[in-house]
Amino acid sequence: MGTLKTEPATARPDLLAAPVAAALEAWSEAADVLVAPIDPELADTAAFCAEYEVGLGESANCVVVAGKREGEVRYAACVVLATTRADVNGVARRQLDVRKASFAPMADAVALTGMEYGGITPIGLPARWAILVDARVVAVPAVIIGSGVRHSKIELPGAALARLPNALVIEDLAR
Repeated sequence: MGTLKTEPATARPDLLAAPVAAALEAWSEAADVLVAPIDPELADTAAFCAEYEVGLGESANCVVVAGKREGEVRYAACVVLATTRADVNGVARRQLDVRKASFAPMADAVALTGMEYGGITPIGLPARWAILVDARVVAVPAVIIGSGVRHSKIELPGAALARLPNALVIEDLAR
């Protein structure tokens, strides 16, 4: 895709965050997951897409959201195309079953996922987190997402994200 030089992700654990590499070892879809090294300074979506000639409609963002209920903080990941924005205080809030949801603080997201900010991916997230995937992402034949680190990106079929543990495909998760 674009100018990325991909190879099987399972062959390149050095290009993955530790939780991502571990999750791929156990995931039946791992054979369809590719990884490509990138310049970490270009990991943010707009810069990445421009440099590597990947369309925004083929690139997905994974954001960590949080909300509190009865003193307990609840987390989920929202996976949406780069052409859209997650409906955090509508759809995501209802899925978390909290009164108010917001993007998790960066330090919390990094500490809880074991991944780098700007590289967080739905693969390898904490087992009790819901992974909310916008239906438009699942419809993309091949999508680019983070790898858990800023120096690489993952390519996989959008439909594979629907088969992650705790994944829920949601119509109109994003606007």
